Amino acid sequence: MPFDCGTHPHRVGARDGPTGIRLASRLVRTYMPDTADFDPVTRLGLVDLGDVALTPGRIDDAFVRIEGAMDRLLADGAIPVTMGGDGSVSLPQMRALSKRHPGLVSLHIDSHTDAYPYTQDDRYNAGTQYTHAAEEKRIDVSRSLQVGLRGPTSEAGVFAFARKLGYPLIPFDALMQRGIPDVAAEIRRVMAGRPVHLCFDMDVFDPSCAPGVATPVWGGLLAREGLQLLRALAGLDIVAIDVNTVSPPHDVNGLTAGLAAQVVYEALVLVCRRLQLDQPEA
Repeated sequence: MPFDCGTHPHRVGARDGPTGIRLASRLVRTYMPDTADFDPVTRLGLVDLGDVALTPGRIDDAFVRIEGAMDRLLADGAIPVTMGGDGSVSLPQMRALSKRHPGLVSLHIDSHTDAYPYTQDDRYNAGTQYTHAAEEKRIDVSRSLQVGLRGPTSEAGVFAFARKLGYPLIPFDALMQRGIPDVAAEIRRVMAGRPVHLCFDMDVFDPSCAPGVATPVWGGLLAREGLQLLRALAGLDIVAIDVNTVSPPHDVNGLTAGLAAQVVYEALVLVCRRLQLDQPEA
């Protein structure tokens, strides 16, 4: 999904995220001896289909193209694994997924709600995708979760607005106070039996380990904490993996892209576990 809206006040560059993640992924090995001693790429038959053909900044046209690409993948029974792109690319993905998977829920791991109010002259940006998903009834909002929220915002009342839309929120401080195992147990309980869109925004990580994002927020997850959270999600019926907001022009030595590639790997392992393709190799 080589797209960003081109309207961010300070950082434009997530359109280059897929290229950055692909390059960094060369350093990700496929076996994890202590937790996943098998090759998820081979077992899932992973295929890189390249980028969606679109023009960054042309929002309406790009959304149609993204949704169409997702429609074709889903019609073939595939589990899409997407690399953004800014967070706005999640909306056309949820539009496509909702047609294929009734009762869809979204696990949104992010430092921002992306459920902000909008105006008619700025309906679509990287902060309104979950507003539209709720208004369009693309997901079951009551059983979706937003996890890891923190930091300053550009306007007041954003948590209240997200809750008014129906989203349950687990802010970052609550995540840390309760602990990752407890929050992961709640996620598994709330989303049990539902098709899950796993949306992982890389700015949930602290900028010390993921500096190359559109909107960095200090005081976030360390790399090991974020990966621990992912590994604790085993058992969810993940029907789509959506990793976004890597901005290579703002990255440092490929740190963010490399961590995003590892996030993709960990999500693939989760899918293998759900499909019972996770037996260690001899």
